[in-house]
Amino acid sequence: MSDVRYDTYMGHGPKRIVHWEHWSNPDAATYLSGIDFYEHPRQCMLKLDELYPFIGFGAPATDDPIPRLDDQTNKGKGRWGHSYRDHWQQEEAGHRFKSFEDMLKFSPLAQGDFRGWKVVEDLDCRTEDALYKHYRAQYPAEWGDQAPAGSAAGVGFYNTTFMWPMLVFGYENFLNICLEPEFERIMDEFAEINRRVFRTFARLPINFVTCHDDIVLSNGPVCSPDWMRKFIFPRYEEYWDILKKAGKEVLFMADGNMDAFADDVMACGARGIISEPFTDYKKLARKYQNCFIAGEGDNRILMRNNPAEIKAMVLSMVETAKMSGGYMMCIGNHIPFNVPGEALKRYFGLSAELGYR
Repeated sequence: MSDVRYDTYMGHGPKRIVHWEHWSNPDAATYLSGIDFYEHPRQCMLKLDELYPFIGFGAPATDDPIPRLDDQTNKGKGRWGHSYRDHWQQEEAGHRFKSFEDMLKFSPLAQGDFRGWKVVEDLDCRTEDALYKHYRAQYPAEWGDQAPAGSAAGVGFYNTTFMWPMLVFGYENFLNICLEPEFERIMDEFAEINRRVFRTFARLPINFVTCHDDIVLSNGPVCSPDWMRKFIFPRYEEYWDILKKAGKEVLFMADGNMDAFADDVMACGARGIISEPFTDYKKLARKYQNCFIAGEGDNRILMRNNPAEIKAMVLSMVETAKMSGGYMMCIGNHIPFNVPGEALKRYFGLSAELGYR
């Protein structure tokens, strides 16, 4: 028997519209649940799951208290949820490479082991066996090599292609070297690393792979269509074909406005796209029958906390959900720590009342 998330991913249009929310708002968690998040993080999030079961918050493994922000000594590079980031990518890259020439000499394959690099996927990528051992431990042994039928079991990978050079070199550095002839060899080597990753995913007991790459900004593409169709999209097609042959479906995730590249991503084999509210989701719903789509909700509306505006947003999201059996409600530009709890109570309450096909 399939669950409602599996049915949504597959475009079957379950009556209840479920959510996929990017959540990092401890104060709102406390406000909504009545349980102090820092004192009892697990109890707090379990209570939210009980109050809003259609959202799928998830909870920490333990109820160990989390240090309050005032008690955290390292304020780092900016707040993220209940803690502070301890690095900034451009700065990290500056420690690794002395010059653009050093960057262009870099060999991803010779490095292989990215543990401690702060590139999100801080993995030992030297062998497929090492990758498989890392990922397989995350799933029940009794599943063998096949997830239960109808299960939403999946895995996510942040560095599908575009993110590798962006994170290794830093955003500004990447843009300075991405047109150099030597860059092609670097991307070929990252591609070989990702072949290991995606062959590993093909062996896992999962049904879905969420592939992340921030290939766009809020106003559109980072790099030109010609560059993308040389360096990025052919690799998507290759990796996702590996997954498709193993019976896995691809959900593509990107920040920004995906309008310029949505057709390319879908042509490469994605089941659908989760992005930000800058993307035209109703256009996607009309063009790709019952594709997976999420991210239409806007945190700027929640920040204004205007009841009529929040209701209008929810009604628009429900309208799109009726156009696509794969639609999930989602605040695409995130629910960070400064979104008012009162606004979220309205959003979740209206979702509970109106969120049906």
